[in-house]
Amino acid sequence: MIVNSQTFLQQFETTETFNPEIHAQVTAICDRVRREGDRALLDYNEQFDGVTVEMLEVPQADIEAAYHHIDEDLRHALEHSFQRIRDYQTQIKYENQYATPELYEVYHPIERVGVYVPGGKASYPSTVLMTATLAKVAGVKNLSVVTPPQPNGIAPSVLAACHIVGVDHVYQVGGAQSIAALAYGTETIPKVDKIVGPGNQYVSYAKKALYGEVGIDQIAGPSEIALIIDDTCDLDAIVYDVFAQAEHDEMARTFVISTDLALLERLEIQIQESLKDVPRYDILKVSLTEHHYLIHATDFEDSCQLMNTIAPEHASIQTAQPEDYLPHIHYVGSLFLGGYAPEAIGDYIAGPSHVLPTQRTARFQHGLSVNDFLTKHTVIHLAQPTYKKTYRDAARIAQDEQLYHHQKSLEIRQRGDDA
Repeated sequence: MIVNSQTFLQQFETTETFNPEIHAQVTAICDRVRREGDRALLDYNEQFDGVTVEMLEVPQADIEAAYHHIDEDLRHALEHSFQRIRDYQTQIKYENQYATPELYEVYHPIERVGVYVPGGKASYPSTVLMTATLAKVAGVKNLSVVTPPQPNGIAPSVLAACHIVGVDHVYQVGGAQSIAALAYGTETIPKVDKIVGPGNQYVSYAKKALYGEVGIDQIAGPSEIALIIDDTCDLDAIVYDVFAQAEHDEMARTFVISTDLALLERLEIQIQESLKDVPRYDILKVSLTEHHYLIHATDFEDSCQLMNTIAPEHASIQTAQPEDYLPHIHYVGSLFLGGYAPEAIGDYIAGPSHVLPTQRTARFQHGLSVNDFLTKHTVIHLAQPTYKKTYRDAARIAQDEQLYHHQKSLEIRQRGDDA
């Protein structure tokens, strides 16, 4: 159904952000992992995934073997993706910032990082590349991947991606329990300093619960895309841009905005006709029935306002002049301009990470980058002349705050020099 922008904005709501039942389950899982370590992880593998593993860590020999056993085309594709991601992230990596010789910032890589790689409905080597590569470029020394166990072992493509990036450890455990293992540490899995990577609701709730015990990248919700189109777009391609997002899962959300009502009507018909007998039909059908929006905007400004209000994970502008939108679109995870920059290219090989903010968090959160694996601290190294120019005002503020030892600490260094 097509709605006008006013009706859409009145009805638009984000997905429920807190579920007390899931929160309670996740809290219990995390607490048990903290207390019982590996034993809890092995039990949860059987309980939640129906898989019994002899050992949690995948041997390095198996990881290397997977790289050599996947087909040559896939190996080349993974390596090409890795190279493009690595090159882009190297170019945007922060360097030490020297504001003055007395005041500057120094950057350091985080020492230990854990990456969550989903493995329920499909395998995702791209997630390895889009997360672990960034950590390696940053200089992270100890990099661990956790991913749900599979009856026939972890997907070879996932292990091959780990080999390409140079992941140090791969563990067969998923869900909230894997996040707890990375946060607390167990007999097998070392405690890390930060956890990144997308996951289901249980993973997100665990990350939310354990933030502070460990750093996290973001609280991820359902995947989403919003497109702005006009009559110059390839409507067949737009259909598959919508399908590409909707096939992630039943909760995936898709928005298409246009000032051309007739174009939206044609798209609506074409989506329904193309939906027949497509792969992943059951997932697509639910997503498109419950979370798909066709929005008729009044003009250019209205289209921009809609995009900024939705603040989607992915924004795609496929119009005659997509660059015109660049100064006006502010709140999106990643912006794709033109017909040859579909969202799917960003998922796999463009260069920026596909780990992006969802559920309107693009208003204050950015996508994952190499710089999220760096910490920084300021350096203050004042010379005496600078100190002499500044300490009196600092001491006066300290006096006003009744922090008299602060005041004395400042004044004592200039004793005898104020006469």
